[in-house]
Amino acid sequence: MATTFATKTYKNFINNEWIESASDKTITSISPADREPVGYVQSSTENDLNKAVEAAHHAKKEWRKLGQAARGQILFKAANILEESLDDVAEMMTREMGKTLPEAKGETARGIAILRYYAAEGMRKDGDVIPSSDKDALMFTKRTPLGVVGVITPWNFPVAIPIWKMAPALVYGNTVVWKPATEGAVTAAKVMECFAKAGFPQGVLNFITGSGSVIGQGLIDHPLLNAITFTGSENVGKGVAKSASARGIKYQLEMGGKNPVIVTKEANIDQAVEAVISGGFRSSGQKCTASSRVIVESAVYNEFKQKLVEAAEKITVGNGLKEGIWMGPCASESQFNTVTKYIEKGKQEGAKLVSGGEVLKGGEYENGFYVTPAIFEDVTADMEIAQEEIFGPVIALIHAADLEEAIEIANNTKYGLSASIFTSNINSILEFIDEIEVGLVRINAESAGVELQAPFGGMKASSSGSREQGEAAKEFFTAIKTVFIKGS
Repeated sequence: MATTFATKTYKNFINNEWIESASDKTITSISPADREPVGYVQSSTENDLNKAVEAAHHAKKEWRKLGQAARGQILFKAANILEESLDDVAEMMTREMGKTLPEAKGETARGIAILRYYAAEGMRKDGDVIPSSDKDALMFTKRTPLGVVGVITPWNFPVAIPIWKMAPALVYGNTVVWKPATEGAVTAAKVMECFAKAGFPQGVLNFITGSGSVIGQGLIDHPLLNAITFTGSENVGKGVAKSASARGIKYQLEMGGKNPVIVTKEANIDQAVEAVISGGFRSSGQKCTASSRVIVESAVYNEFKQKLVEAAEKITVGNGLKEGIWMGPCASESQFNTVTKYIEKGKQEGAKLVSGGEVLKGGEYENGFYVTPAIFEDVTADMEIAQEEIFGPVIALIHAADLEEAIEIANNTKYGLSASIFTSNINSILEFIDEIEVGLVRINAESAGVELQAPFGGMKASSSGSREQGEAAKEFFTAIKTVFIKGS
């Protein structure tokens, strides 16, 4: 039974005011479940962007002087307001980008937890005392904010990723201009509504929507910007790095992965299957840490494949607002086209599609972007489906003779975000930890697991090298001052 929702036009939030773009144009956000509009956001101009950045620039001095403890208290208030709106935000997330309602509620709850974590940073140290060679002197370090931070976020986690960037940026004393991906901009606007009620001083947090070419690039290039944090595609990330480095401003990039899972002959096969299903197909595989390549020792390959296919074929696909649905649609027509293109490419390369990969049509599926979970075998490490990030519900099964070969295959990619291994052999675990070339290592657990209190980031083309979340966020969002004091 179809549900009718009222659609709303969301404005930019600049200098603590909700304002329409000077363009008088909006962007329509549609549901990937049925292509119905879920809301409208501003198609902003360069003039709108200038107002947002200038507001953040003028606010940065007073925000820094407010003090870390007081800034933390405002984040606590924002967390409480978001908690009151959890169901509303989660429902919009499901409608706008397709993940199931339980997943959307989980992500929103995670955003609340991140806010509270960084709110508590307001009462933690911001420097260290260092012994001086001069016995009559005091020497210490002090953390200082960067200034205006641009935040560019993707559509796949429209609540958690913006918050894990903005919360540390704000508590450490920076002002923010946030540009969300248009495919998740209505959900982002609802999050911004919660922040707007929390009592941030004028100009501290600004929200602007629009195209990447105008607003995204314009933000990166803006002369008043002091740092940029970006999550998105590798190609765009390279452009961010080029622009930011040319201007000498700090930049942070998270650009995806081609994440391997190794299943050894000593693995608990049932545990491995459950984790691969969750890691590969939750959120329709639209996670940067999603399990994409599954490298299985030959001794257990057939048993693992059989159980994996059986589990995948039990997955229910449909509108994420409905009970009993395990996997929703691809988030957009563009992403749907990408996924189906790679499924066809896999067939052309000689891989065997052993399960799924079917486009669902007719009835409740007619207007949505639905693909059943796809599993390929007979995949070689050099195939495109084993090398390129698909960002969809597609898993490639690869044979390995032993652990050494499995690790070699796992590392044979330009990416290095996350990886996991399933084994009961402690020697294999230790070898995997040492040899795998990723930033997030998981043992007997799915690859798609990120905890808010731990550093997150990748190696190689997955990251710019800095880390997000946990205490590591302080390293990016602050600079160190070394202070030497001696009496007169």
